[in-house]
Amino acid sequence: MSMILDRDRSTLEYLNQHPVSVLLVDDQRIISEAIKRCLVTEQDIVFYWCQDPTEALKMAIELKPTVILQDLIMPEIDGLTLVKYFKTHKDTKNIPLVVLSVKEDPLIKARAFAEGANDYMVKLPEKEEFIARIRYHSKAYIAHLERNFAFDRLAESQRALKKEIDDASDYVRSILPLPLKDKSLTASWQFIPSMTLGGDIFGYHYIDEDHFALYLLDVCGHGVGAALLSISAVNVLREKAASIGFDYYNPSDVLMRMNALFPMEKHHNMFFSMWYGVYTLSSGTLLYSSAGHPPAIIKSRAVGSPPIFEQLTTPGLMIGAMPTFSYTNALFEVKGPARLYLFSDGVFEQELKSGFTTTLDDFVKFLKALPVQSTDEDLDNILRFSLADKKAPSFADDFSIVALDIK
Repeated sequence: MSMILDRDRSTLEYLNQHPVSVLLVDDQRIISEAIKRCLVTEQDIVFYWCQDPTEALKMAIELKPTVILQDLIMPEIDGLTLVKYFKTHKDTKNIPLVVLSVKEDPLIKARAFAEGANDYMVKLPEKEEFIARIRYHSKAYIAHLERNFAFDRLAESQRALKKEIDDASDYVRSILPLPLKDKSLTASWQFIPSMTLGGDIFGYHYIDEDHFALYLLDVCGHGVGAALLSISAVNVLREKAASIGFDYYNPSDVLMRMNALFPMEKHHNMFFSMWYGVYTLSSGTLLYSSAGHPPAIIKSRAVGSPPIFEQLTTPGLMIGAMPTFSYTNALFEVKGPARLYLFSDGVFEQELKSGFTTTLDDFVKFLKALPVQSTDEDLDNILRFSLADKKAPSFADDFSIVALDIK
C-alpha cells in the first residue's frame, strides 16, 4: 500500500511542476505589458518575458514553459531562425510555439509552419481568444508530458519486472541438478525459461545405492509466483521430508502427499502437473506415477529385438486440485539399454508460422526418427525440433527436458 501511495505522490509532484506557463519572446516592453494585463485575471497562468532573443532558448530550457509566444521581427536574430532553433533542440522541440506577427501574411505563415510553429496570431487578438489559445496549447503539451511520464513509469516497471524474472530464472537454474554420469546411469537436460518464466522445475538423485528418483513438475501460469511455488515443491522432494511421512520409494505416495501439502486454495489458486519415478538398479524396473503431466517416453532395445517406444503415464489430477485424490503406480520393466525422456508440454506445444500447433504425437514421431546418438546430441536435436518454423523466436512456455540413459 505504501509503495502505491508513494508512486501516486511522486506522480502528483511531477505534474505539479507543469502549471500553465507562458514565455513571451519579444523585444517590445509594450507587448509584454499588454499580455501581462491580459493574463492578470488568470491566477493559474504564470507569465515570463524574454526581451533579448539571444537568451530565449536558454530561458525556455530553464523555465520549461507550456507555451512559447514569439515575435517574428526582432533585433539580432531572425524570428523564423529562432523558431527553427526552438524546434530542433531536444529540450524545447515539443513545446507549443505560437508566432506573433503584426500582419496576416500567407507566405510568412507558411514558412513559420514549415519551421515547426504550432500556431500563428496577429498581435494581439481579443482577450478571450488569446487566453483560449494559450490554454488549448498548454493543455495539449501537459497531456504530452503526462503521457511521456506514464510511458516512462511503465518502462521502468517493465524493466523491474524483467529483472525479477531474470533473477528468478537464474535461481531456478542454479538449483537444477548437475549432469550425471556413472557406471549405471547418465542424465542430461535442457532448460530454457520462457520470456515470462513458467513454473517448470525438475530434479533427480539417488535415494540410496539401488534406487534413483527422477521428477519434473510444471506449475500453472507464469511469472515469479509460479517459480516460487515450483521451487518450494522441488525442495520438498530434494530434502527428503521423511518427517512429514513421505515414502520416496513409492511414487503414488509422493504425489498424494504433495497434493495434500500444496492445495491450490493456499497457493493463490495455482496447481501443477507432475511426473515422479523411481528406477531400481538391481531389478531393472521403473515404478512411476503422474498427475496430469505429459507422459515420459522410454526407448529401450532388448538384445536381438527392434527398439520399443513406450509412453509412461498414469491417470491423475493436477497436484493441488483435489486434496483427497488417490494416485496410482505403474511398473515398467527395462529390458536392455534404454533412454528415458521426461519433459514439460513446453517442449512439444509450439505455435508454427503456418498457424498450426505441434502436438505430443508430432514429438513422438520425431523421437522415433532420431538416430542412435549421445544424450547431449539428442537434446540438441530436440531443441532444434521445438524451434523449427516457430511463429515467435522465443518460447511461450518453459522448455524443460531430461534425458536419462539406463545402461
